[in-house]
Amino acid sequence: MRIPRRAARVAVLDPTGSVFMFRYDNEEVGVHWALPGGGLDPGESPLRAAGREVREETGWTDIEIDGTLLCLWEHDFTRAGVPVRQHEHVFLARGPRRDPAGDLAAAHAADGILRWRWWSPEELSAGTEPLWPPRLPELLADVRGNGAPAVPVDLGYVGNETVGE
Repeated sequence: MRIPRRAARVAVLDPTGSVFMFRYDNEEVGVHWALPGGGLDPGESPLRAAGREVREETGWTDIEIDGTLLCLWEHDFTRAGVPVRQHEHVFLARGPRRDPAGDLAAAHAADGILRWRWWSPEELSAGTEPLWPPRLPELLADVRGNGAPAVPVDLGYVGNETVGE
């Protein structure tokens, strides 16, 4: 049985449209790239959690998330030995291209973060490694063309066998 978990992530775009991502290694789904984010604390809104998670995982304190929602999706994975079904809100934000700030090595190691990088739109579209959320290149291409989605895309439940397709 999987424990329900609510989470929020943020697609931080630089002025050229590149997106910041972390490379994770998870015991259930393996190596994949994901946006900064994580679980909601009790009583916390998805928007508030998104801001907190960006600060905790990147050290950036100046990223303003205006509430623009890119997509929603659900997926399964194992977190700290516990199988979860995670429902994610994925928000958009813009910021300068830079490295994470501060000493984050211990926190990243505890979360299974292997490394980070900025992905250009071309690199993201040509990539062959699994991405969380799926369809990220397509979702961000729509944002770059239109500025922001009129309505967030609901990807629904995505099984692990299709993540990264």
